[in-house]
Parts: sequence; structure tokens; C-alpha cells
Amino acid sequence: MGCCTGRCSLVCLCALQLLSALERQIFDFLGFQWAPILGNFLHIIVVILGLFGTIQYRPRYIMVYTVWTALWVTWNVFIICFYLEVGGLSKDTDLMTFNISVHRSWWREHGPGCVRRVLPPSAHDMMDDYTYVSVTGCVVDFQYLEVIHSAVQILLSVRRTNTGLL
Repeated sequence: MGCCTGRCSLVCLCALQLLSALERQIFDFLGFQWAPILGNFLHIIVVILGLFGTIQYRPRYIMVYTVWTALWVTWNVFIICFYLEVGGLSKDTDLMTFNISVHRSWWREHGPGCVRRVLPPSAHDMMDDYTYVSVTGCVVDFQYLEVIHSAVQILLSVRRTNTGLL
């Protein structure tokens, strides 16, 4: 009797995706990563739509959710390639912030075990007012944490397709 129907499994996986996306959204907001913020926001909306479609049995909503899942997997593969610098991509560009700020991943300075030192700007750099931040001692580099986040999203999405629709 402990078996879960496909519909029940889909509700559980949607709930896990929603929690994972909300967690990711928080850290992307902390790092001012505008491209992932937009993607996460759309993902949260479509997961809620998929959850509603599953509970209310609305096949069109489930189809929208299924198509979005394919796009979401593609986006997360791009994120993995971006942070691992595959194919000429560079994690040091402002691509994730739409080139409107110099912010990077929040995990770059606040990862597990990281020691962050802020050095004030020198006298000739006062015009820019940027400070130099030195980060040392990280247990896991930030790019691998971002890759892990994307891999979890892919695993939840791929696992969803294996449960059947309803």
C-alpha cells in the first residue's frame, strides 16, 4: 500500500523543484545574478502551474510544464558549461548580470570555509570607490557549488519525466 501514483509522485517532485528553485533564487538575488533570477522566477511560475495542473488534472498545464522542463534542463546545462568554462565561456564575464553590474555569484565570497578580506581602495582609486576582496580557504570553489545547484535542478527535472504524467 506504500506505492505512490504517478500523480502523487509528480506533486512531490514539483514541491521539491519549487523548494530548490526558491533556495536558488535567494542566493542569486544575493549575488545580483539577473539572468538566473529571471530564469528562476519563470521556473517557479511554471512549477506552480504544473502543480495546479496536476492537482486539478489540467492536461494543458501539464503540457506547458513538460515543455518548460525541457527548456529548464537546457538552461541548467548552459549554467554548468558557463561555470566550468566549456566552449569559450568564462565565469569571469558579466553575462549573468546582463552586463549591468560587476557582481558575481554570492558563493564566490561566502562559500563554505571561505575567509573574506576586504581591502580599501588606494588613494588613486578613490574615483571608482571599488574595494578589493580577497577570498581564501574555500572548501569547495564557488563554480562547483553553482554546478551542483544546476545538477540538482536537472536531476529533479529528469526524474520528473520518469514518473509518468498521471
